Amino acid sequence: MSQTQLQPNTIIPAKPFNAKAARRKAFIKKLAKNKAAMAGGFIVFFFAILAILAPVIAPYDPDHIEIIKKLEGPSAEHWLGTDDKGRDILSRLLFGAQISLSVGFVSTLLGAFAGVILGIVSGYYGGRTDTIIMRLTDVLLAFPGILLALAIVSVLGASTINVIIAVAFFAVPTFARIVRGSTLSVKKLEYIDAIRAMGASDFRIIFKHILPNIVSPIIVQATLYIASAIITASALSFLGMGTQPPTAEWGTMLSQGRSYIAQAPHITLFPGLVILIVVIGFNLFGDGLRDALDPKTKN
Repeated sequence: MSQTQLQPNTIIPAKPFNAKAARRKAFIKKLAKNKAAMAGGFIVFFFAILAILAPVIAPYDPDHIEIIKKLEGPSAEHWLGTDDKGRDILSRLLFGAQISLSVGFVSTLLGAFAGVILGIVSGYYGGRTDTIIMRLTDVLLAFPGILLALAIVSVLGASTINVIIAVAFFAVPTFARIVRGSTLSVKKLEYIDAIRAMGASDFRIIFKHILPNIVSPIIVQATLYIASAIITASALSFLGMGTQPPTAEWGTMLSQGRSYIAQAPHITLFPGLVILIVVIGFNLFGDGLRDALDPKTKN
């Protein structure tokens, strides 16, 4: 008998169960079934690709001025028309995507980083530390986001960097509260007490055992907050407190076209539509992530 031939009583070992792979597969399956989330993800991906490839696919230099062609409507030469200085609106929208999306992503990343640190420290240690951090977040949350951002930019000065700082600053209390609540829930679990009894340090418990278990709400909140960050940044630029001309940015384009809204409505129409579509895309994708990551939802 061949050595490779199985004996009658040979027991084939079962393939070990991989919990992480199973959860990942279930998450992808639930997300793929959500058509709204898939549509939102496609919108986000599409505009991200446009922003990256803007220097390659833009038909014109976004700052190229042709006064004789100013305020022209959509045509074969300029698909979305030209602005008050004869600049191609499509090219400016493509390059503006780089600024607007960068502000949204970077400000959310900075705000989430600071908020996660404060929230997890507040929830884990509790006591006076928790009280101080939460009262500070209450004070910040008492102000409407756009007013707080306006106040910060007014002090720092109008620029893209300062807009990122202002929008990130307002994101901190929101992330801190979400992370604190999640940390309080995880901290009460028995295995955390067992790990602490084994002599694990607070740093190890926080970053190896608590943080990985509260990543889901952080990701969902970050995805949803990017939409708010883009709107806030565009609003600041519209008011002249954000990205300064002649840099192409969606809010700045809206501001420059408002004087010609009756004569050439396309100048404000297309930037406004782009902002609307991108914000809807992030919100749809964020809602889909929340449903897919929630274990209570059915497959």
